[in-house]
Amino acid sequence: MRILLTGGAGFIGQHVLRDLLERGHTVRILDSLRPDVHLTNDVAALHEAELHIADVRDAAKVDLALHGIEAVIHLAAKVGLGVDVGDFPDYASSNDAGTAQLLTGMARAGVHRLTLASSMVVYGEGFGICAEHGAVTPGPRIEAELMKGRFEPPCPICGSSLGTSLVCETAPLDPRNAYATSKVAQEHYASNWARTCGGAVAAMRYHNVYGPGMPRNTPYAGVAAIFTSALRRGEPPNVYEDGGQRRDFVHVKDVAHATVLACERHLTGVRAFNVGSGTPRTVGEMATQLAKTLNGPQPVVTGQYRLGDVRHITADSSRLLKELGWRSIIPFESGMSELAGEPFQ
Repeated sequence: MRILLTGGAGFIGQHVLRDLLERGHTVRILDSLRPDVHLTNDVAALHEAELHIADVRDAAKVDLALHGIEAVIHLAAKVGLGVDVGDFPDYASSNDAGTAQLLTGMARAGVHRLTLASSMVVYGEGFGICAEHGAVTPGPRIEAELMKGRFEPPCPICGSSLGTSLVCETAPLDPRNAYATSKVAQEHYASNWARTCGGAVAAMRYHNVYGPGMPRNTPYAGVAAIFTSALRRGEPPNVYEDGGQRRDFVHVKDVAHATVLACERHLTGVRAFNVGSGTPRTVGEMATQLAKTLNGPQPVVTGQYRLGDVRHITADSSRLLKELGWRSIIPFESGMSELAGEPFQ
């Protein structure tokens, strides 16, 4: 297929590009090379694809990039949590308006297949399991409780402790920061477009992605990159809260392959897919594994917190296996070893 890959110069984008080329697709990249993520603007790795340096909010350049295209993989976005109200306009413009402009261009060009990079953050805290009330949705985080070191969300009905539960794609959306809100908006815009134009949308709800090429010292850096950078400086990784936050760390090569399969195989309707390894781990466990791999100092648990973060979010990725034949294949331990030996951008 002739595929337009937005954000193709980014961390996940370059892995998606390699997978697409290995599978025989013709790829055109649209990327703004925004300086807060592309610190060097090094595009040498993109030589096998046609590169259009432009922003998805530029209608004329989007139309040019879409000429002759059969399917779009849309990764371009501003990421990070959005920790301040002042961040709202950039998320809304880059992600919401950018996606709307791309979809409008696809309608003009008659392109009917979209694979969208979404995120597990759309679920907020997901579900907790109360011994008395069953599956419940934890309420908003209360800063006074976090300041006291009470990080576990209680049952919103009786206040008792909650067990954790995997979240499936039918769970209610509950975005709790600017980035999450923009991802929900992207999904809704895509759904509106599909309904109007008869298009197909695969919304890929990525978990915590790590692996080769991960950026450092940018708002796009994940916790794995931050921990590894500290360890390479001979410093212990600083772990927020008590380190017990549960996440699903999934290798970027697995994520890229899931994205390409969705582009190839999801042909009708709107469908969300969780993309995770299927093995929840704590942030503290990741920090400890990286420290062991790099023979560095043990993590320091700081008790710090971010109000817009969530305590636990781990989801069931079995829909991808059942419908598209994908499963995560890179083990956590080998992925951490690879990351520890990989130079950052």
